[in-house]
Amino acid sequence: MNNQSERELSRGLKARHVQMIAIGGAIGTGLFLGSGSAIKAAGPALILAYALTGLFAYLMMRAVGELLLSNTKIRSFIDFVRIYLGDKWEFAIGWAYWLSWASLAMADLTASGIYLRYWFPSLPQWVTPLIVIIVLVTFNLINVRWFGELESWFASIKVFAILALIVVGIGLIISGFHTGGNTASFGNLVSHGGFFATGFKGFIMAFPMVIFAFTGIEMVGLTAGETEDPARDLPKAINSVPVRVGLFYVGAIAIIMSVYPWNQIDTSQSPFVQVFSGMGINFAATLVNFVVLTAALSAANSAIFSTSRTLYVLAKNSQAPKSLARVSKNMVPVTGMLASSIVFLAVVLLNYFFPSKIFTMITGVATMSFIFVWILIMVAHIKYKQTAAAVNNPYKMPWFPATSYLTIGFFVAVLIILALDPSTRLSVFLTIIFFVLMLVGYSLWAKRSQKI
Repeated sequence: MNNQSERELSRGLKARHVQMIAIGGAIGTGLFLGSGSAIKAAGPALILAYALTGLFAYLMMRAVGELLLSNTKIRSFIDFVRIYLGDKWEFAIGWAYWLSWASLAMADLTASGIYLRYWFPSLPQWVTPLIVIIVLVTFNLINVRWFGELESWFASIKVFAILALIVVGIGLIISGFHTGGNTASFGNLVSHGGFFATGFKGFIMAFPMVIFAFTGIEMVGLTAGETEDPARDLPKAINSVPVRVGLFYVGAIAIIMSVYPWNQIDTSQSPFVQVFSGMGINFAATLVNFVVLTAALSAANSAIFSTSRTLYVLAKNSQAPKSLARVSKNMVPVTGMLASSIVFLAVVLLNYFFPSKIFTMITGVATMSFIFVWILIMVAHIKYKQTAAAVNNPYKMPWFPATSYLTIGFFVAVLIILALDPSTRLSVFLTIIFFVLMLVGYSLWAKRSQKI
């Protein structure tokens, strides 16, 4: 029997799991719940914001795919940061990526408590996160295939909800549905102040909210070490990103604002509720609440997977305590998973003491951390393209190097927007401080490791 330290992760994820993980990573609660505020900020131009962000998210994923397919034995994109940027940046991006998912988990666990209180108003907000963590960790500890199955079901529910919205919306448009003196029509996209109804500033300021909706899209890049056939499955999953963005984000948002003029969208509830209610579905709010609860559970499930695998990679590369690389008999990184879950449980206490403030406190940090991670992935990819190994890679970044530099420029521009916005400025500076501390922390960790 193999020693725990010698066990490796299993390749238990099938092609359909990888596809659904990629879909689940591209669809978050930002679309179902946060799109109302984004519509109010940008008006119909939000469609363009989603399309542009989706394009650069796809290019970032192409970079991830090219890196992973250059050596399918490597476990994740974090390893490539070490190879092409050095141990210091691997340490920084690894722990930043762990923070990204930990923050996102806390945000979505908080959200799950809020959603469940829709049906159980007297339920304490901290109870739901506790139950969710216990249940999801239990399933994830069985084997990686259970994670894949859970994520497939969660993603399927989200996809069904979006497709239902689009079908219902098209039906309302074709029938000329009347509401509040307006008629459902694609003309609503330009007839209420024009396409850029809130001006260029409103369009620009919508990007942070749009970026948050895409956080987690790169997670498929962590599945390389546990995918049955990464050379076949990863390109298929990544290449489907434009279709998913076009259908799920651009399509859904365009339908919503065609059924209801952008200035009639009620930001106090999900736009999905308004469209379904307009069709006469009396239980629309209940239905959408179930979907957003599913989206929150999906994000928490993904966080358990991502943080445990990140710690596993860091520990394997001597960037974290070796115990975090311990793999169970079921070939699951058990120590890393339990360590991350204990940190997640901190959200239970935060929900108890600050039930109305915690969500906004942590979503900003998550968004900033993800953007920094994406930028470093692109830099590592540029370094890789300068090596001889990149010549024969069959999965190349289209129109390199222009696309890579444009993608980095786009992410930097979003960071500047966030820094200029008073509501997110603190999150930007806190994330920068965290990165600096990680780079300093690497020096201390390296010295400690040399002494052991």
